[in-house]
Amino acid sequence: MQQLVIFGGTFDPIHWGHLLVAETALHQVSLEKVIWVPSRNPPHKQAALFEHRVEMLQLATKDNPAFTVSLVEVKRSGISYAINTLIDLSTYYPNTHWYWIVGLDTFQTLPRWYRVHELAQMCDWLIAPRLLGGETITQSELICKQVEEQLKEQSISIHWQFLDIPLVGVSSSIIRKFCHKRQSIRYLVPEPVRAYITNNNLYSDKSE
Repeated sequence: MQQLVIFGGTFDPIHWGHLLVAETALHQVSLEKVIWVPSRNPPHKQAALFEHRVEMLQLATKDNPAFTVSLVEVKRSGISYAINTLIDLSTYYPNTHWYWIVGLDTFQTLPRWYRVHELAQMCDWLIAPRLLGGETITQSELICKQVEEQLKEQSISIHWQFLDIPLVGVSSSIIRKFCHKRQSIRYLVPEPVRAYITNNNLYSDKSE
């Protein structure tokens, strides 16, 4: 049985922190592939055009043969829910043990996810710690155990582990803010992504 991981998100835009998380997961859990899934219609936020975000993902990941960008959500007209993504991908990749990468903030919301009873049984969770909240690893583990307890109250059991990554204080929101203020984002994103953002005037006053 192959081991694959889903890395879903808006990736608005993708940055070095995302790539570091994916590379760490690849080796920490001995995965065959990281499947990047950009959300077409994220349920709780607005984002740059899907086509722009897909192109930036492809530019950032093309040099790593273990990374693949999935367009599983390209034809989805409604809200992007995790359970739908996993069901769809399972048809393309049968006989798979699934993992799912999430940030600590996102993991805290898991008890409220759509059809979480089903989703929790279908994959294991890889948690990317965060820097911006200032939590130590011990505090982060406590947060995850609290989530685990909340799910147990719903009769849901999950398997999770932390990704052992250096904490990088870069986020998509910081990059968007820098672009809006016309500050340099060199070394925050891969150079092809920086060039794409500049050439398409993304995240500025004149962006689409």
